[in-house]
Amino acid sequence: MSSKTDQTTPGIFSDYIVYVDESGDHGMQNLDPNYPIFVLAFCIFHKRHYANRVVSALHQFKFQHFGHDLVVLHEHDIRKEKGAFTFKSKLQKTKFLDELSQLIKTHNFILASCVIDKSKLKGSPDQNENPYHLALGFCLETLYEFLQEKSQQKQLTHVDFECRGKKEDDELELEFRRMTDGANRVGINFPFEIIFADKKVDSPGLQLADLVARPIGLNILRPDQPNSAFEILKEKFYCSGGRKNVGQGYENWGLKVYPPQKSEKPR
Repeated sequence: MSSKTDQTTPGIFSDYIVYVDESGDHGMQNLDPNYPIFVLAFCIFHKRHYANRVVSALHQFKFQHFGHDLVVLHEHDIRKEKGAFTFKSKLQKTKFLDELSQLIKTHNFILASCVIDKSKLKGSPDQNENPYHLALGFCLETLYEFLQEKSQQKQLTHVDFECRGKKEDDELELEFRRMTDGANRVGINFPFEIIFADKKVDSPGLQLADLVARPIGLNILRPDQPNSAFEILKEKFYCSGGRKNVGQGYENWGLKVYPPQKSEKPR
């Protein structure tokens, strides 16, 4: 099997690494009326910052709260207070969440995300499309735009996903390779390579991706509801106007909703 490295300068990788997670069910058979969406989130880290700052900060956070660093952070388990996240008091949980939010706020990464509104997808021309694949296409295109901005589009960039099951992973890899081989809206090859990680792997990047996906979805579902997590994430999105414009101009750039809301059309 050929490698994406063949399309790039041999032995040269980009300065960026991408970690991916999702929120919601990508199936179209039964819509959850409380969460009829699917969210895919790409967390894009500069490798030097990730290795030197993010990894150590997350491990220090775990040492402080658990006494060891083998706990894997999962948004669902934290929200439901399962396993290691069974807090002794409301004060302990608040302190944990506040410090975790501060860690996310302090450390740099770029967000590229797509929210598929499955209720609107039903009955549309794309109703037979897989919501996961639709979201993947938009996120890969945004990633390529970001790498172009950084003059990194000719180097190989690895995109890391958490394993979901052999059938699901095989389908995702096939779609990923199809899109990166040119079956995308811009019609060019993307120099990206897909990587799968076991759910038990202690990857700080994958854990952070897991933490950001649901707040994005809740903001789209209930935009008028207080969402402190999303307020932090607003300044992480890839946006028009570069990093001087953080927190603005991210809608339809780093954050895409499909089908488009009202009269908006994805770029």
